Amino acid sequence: MLGDRLGLTGSKEGCGTGDCGACSVTLDGRLVCSCLVLGAEAEGRRVRTVEGIAEGDQLHPLQRKFIEHAALQCGVCTPGFLVASKALLEKNPNPSEHEVRFWLAGNLCRCTGYDKIVRAVMSAAAEMREGR
Repeated sequence: MLGDRLGLTGSKEGCGTGDCGACSVTLDGRLVCSCLVLGAEAEGRRVRTVEGIAEGDQLHPLQRKFIEHAALQCGVCTPGFLVASKALLEKNPNPSEHEVRFWLAGNLCRCTGYDKIVRAVMSAAAEMREGR
């Protein structure tokens, strides 16, 4: 529905069973796999996708750090990682590496070794705390 009816093609359907996290969005501020949410459940609620992370032409620190740290390869999982990472940093602006890894455990990637993703999130968190 996000892609078909709303033209929001950033979220990817990877598994259709909520196991991979590629379709992660926030629903009223709560991180969910969109493949497990019926369209009717989203009616009247605030849905945030990867398309809502940047501020106009200005990339979010997470997006910039994913690029800087080469934390993406094929890109299928990247939108889900970005949405999940943003949800984490909204709840905990100073996560430990262990907390980042735990929070992102629901997002699967077959291309990277996760280390670059974790480093990108940690770097974005530090930048955001500094207020840049």
